[in-house]
Order: sequence, then C-alpha cells, then structure tokens
Amino acid sequence: MKLKTLIPLSVITLVLTGLFLNHHEASQPLVKLPQKPKMVSYARDVKLSDFGVVGDGKTDDTAAIQKLVDASVGVLRFPTGQYRFTKPVVIDLNKVGPTSISGDGTATILMEGAGPAFHFIGTHNGTASPKTVQPVVWERERSPMIDGIEIVGKHPEAIGVAASKTMQLTITRLVVRKALHGIHLYERNRNVSIDDCHLYENEGVGIYLENLNLHQINISDSHISYNKQGGIVVRGSEIRNIQIGNCDIEGNMGADTQPTANILFDISKGSLREGAIFGCTIQHTHDAPDSANVRFIGNGPDDPRKVGNFAIADNSMSDVAVNIHLKHARGITITGNTLWQAYEHNLLVEDCSHIVLGSNLLDRNPDYRAQTKDANVFKDCSDCTLNALNILATRGVAAGLILENCARMNITNCSIRQCENGGILMQNVKQSRISDCLITEGEKNFAIRIIGGQQIQVSDNLVSGNVEFDQGTEASNNMTVY
Repeated sequence: MKLKTLIPLSVITLVLTGLFLNHHEASQPLVKLPQKPKMVSYARDVKLSDFGVVGDGKTDDTAAIQKLVDASVGVLRFPTGQYRFTKPVVIDLNKVGPTSISGDGTATILMEGAGPAFHFIGTHNGTASPKTVQPVVWERERSPMIDGIEIVGKHPEAIGVAASKTMQLTITRLVVRKALHGIHLYERNRNVSIDDCHLYENEGVGIYLENLNLHQINISDSHISYNKQGGIVVRGSEIRNIQIGNCDIEGNMGADTQPTANILFDISKGSLREGAIFGCTIQHTHDAPDSANVRFIGNGPDDPRKVGNFAIADNSMSDVAVNIHLKHARGITITGNTLWQAYEHNLLVEDCSHIVLGSNLLDRNPDYRAQTKDANVFKDCSDCTLNALNILATRGVAAGLILENCARMNITNCSIRQCENGGILMQNVKQSRISDCLITEGEKNFAIRIIGGQQIQVSDNLVSGNVEFDQGTEASNNMTVY
C-alpha cells in the first residue's frame, strides 16, 4: 500500500478513538456517587410455599408470613389451605409499604392467639382532607386491602382484622367467625370501605368502632349476624359520615350478654353525626335482654345533641324488644321503614329534639302470631314532626301513639287503626297539634285523649271513638264515624 494512503487512515483512526474517549468521559459523573443499596425484590405474585408457608392447618405459619410482610412483598395471595397463626401478623405500613392480602375465598386463617389475625398500622394523623395527608401516607400507606379471606377464631381473644391510623382501608369478601370481634377499628382511621363481608357467630361484635376518631366509612352489602355483643357497635368515638346500606343484620345479641343492639351507637362519650342506615333487613332476637334493632344513646340530658344529623330510611325491622330506640339525640329523619313484631316498642324516643318521623309502616301482620305490644312512645321530646304514619293494632299499651312531657309536636296525616285502648294519648304536652288524621275501628276506646298540657290544637280528624281533652286544648272540625 502506498504511504500517502496509510497516513489518512491513521489520522481517521486517531480521530475516531478520541471521539469515543470524549463521549465516554462525558457520560460519567464528575463526582463518583455512592451505589444505591440493593433492595430485596420479589415477583408480584409470591408463591408462599417457596418461603416456608405450609398452609396444612398444623404448621405455625405466623413467622413465615410476618417475614414476607416485613420484606415488603406488597401482595400476599393465599392459595387454598388452612394457615395457623399463633399471634398477630402486623402490617406496619410506614415500614413495609403498600400491602394487600387476598385469598380468593379458599384460604382459611386459624387464629390461635390473642389479638387480630391481621393488624394494619399506619401513621395518618390528618383528616380526610387531601391537604392534611402527608406524602409518606400516599407513598407507603395508602389503601391497605384485604379480600377473599376466611378467619376462624381459635382463641377467646382472637380478632379478625384490626386497623389504626390508616388511610383508605378497604376490606372486601372477608369472612370472620368464631372470633371475639370481626373487624376492630380504633384510635384513628380515615376513608374506610367494608363491602361484601360475612361477620358471623362471633362472641363479641361484628364491626366494632371503639375509642375511634373516624370520618368517612361505608359499610355495604354485608351479612352481619349472630355476634353476641352487637352487629355494628360504636363506643366512645368521634364519628362523621358513616353509611350503612343494603346489609342483612340479625341476631346480634346473646342471651347472657349486656343489653346491646344490631346497630348500637353508644355516644355517652364522644359524638356521631352525618350518616345513614338504609335498605337493610335488621331483626332478631326478642328474648335477649333489652334487645333493639337500632339504638342511639347520646351524651345525656345536659347535652342531648351529640348523636344526630342522621337518616334511617327504607329498612325492614322486626323481632326485638325495641325496633328503634333513640335517647338524647337530635336531628334524625326516620322514613320509609317497615317495623313490626316489637315485643315492647316499635319506636321509643326519649329526650330527643328535631326528629322527623314520616311515611313509616308500624304493622301487625296476622301471619306473625307473636304476642307483641308494638308501642310508639315519645317522652320528654320537643320540636318533632310525625307525618303519614300507618299504625296498626298496638296491644297492651295505653294507645297507638303516646306522647309524654313533650313540646312543639306536630302530628299530621296519620292512619291509626285497631289499637287497643286508644288512638293518640298526650300527657303534659304543650304547643302541639293533631290534624288530618284517620283514627278508626276503636269505637269502644278513645280516639284522642289529652291530659293536662296547654296550647294544643286538634282539628280536621276523622275518628271513631271519643276526642277527650282538658282546658288548654282547642278542638274543631273533627268528624266522628262508627
């Protein structure tokens, strides 16, 4: 090869080598950065048996499951089997990151220790407002989930699931039975969703909200039954925005337990407002002590307004001592419900104000032959509206509708039929009225009786039976028929 050809080739080679070296140096950082620590990484669908989980109903799987949780696997999917736990599996969300637990309905946890089988713990101290949620909550703690798992209690203090300081806890298709409590929420939680669950035959409460600060909880489409200390129970808590809908809630009272209810809001300490109970079947058990389907208990006579701003609508309730019991409550609307087979009271409302009671059926179906009283009583109440009630055949009580020591009660457009002893009885009531009611088939009894009281108006009623009143009542345009 000629020399003049070799020289250009050498030059080209040197130029290309320089360009490569310059590019390589430019791609390197000026300061050498420390290497990032290596993180343990698992596949999205971890095969539990590869990590020492057996699921044969005999081996203690607690430690193996806890190790997987602590390793931040994120998704724990339990295949068919029975998994023995001897102590709670703790999901510390701030440490382990977002976590979900599922079982497709074929996995059973045998909880043989005290406490919850799964215990979710977060750090959220804010409200439901986005501006109060710290970044770490969205990054590591949001939306812990459990789905498709059965938990069976094998210890007297076993609990299904517990949670504290979580954000957007979501529980679906969970079965808990034979435990103490099904779901236990305490301390503080926000935006909880509980759907399509079976909380059945537990010694304590189905869903227990205890000493809890909680805004936004939806409980829907669930079967909550035969829990001996109540179906859904709130105690000592600050609750806002609680929705209970489309559930079957029944038999949540034991024969030897303290009085409770299928839905009990015991707000003798704390407050509960802004919510609804709608579209539920709520019933049983009449022979439990002081049994009730829905019972709200407020702070007391000195401050009877800490439970309220609530709607009870479109439910069917039966077979208890008291279908709806309100005490020290304010601002509750009760409408569209069907109540029957109440061994003492369909409605017992005590020391309440601003109650709106409208378009409810308070029935006695002849196919149900139970010897019930079905009384409807307001005591020490004020500023209430009772409209479009259909009351049939109360027994063993003074009248179909009884008001004692009340003020500013407006009773209109009610149908009261076949009630033993009388239709409407008012005692020591003031500034109230009864109008446009149909009170019939009680001709041997009184239709309306007013004892004491003052500034009462009775007008435009169609009655069979007497209209009896003392001085202080004005009656006009009432028609008596037989």
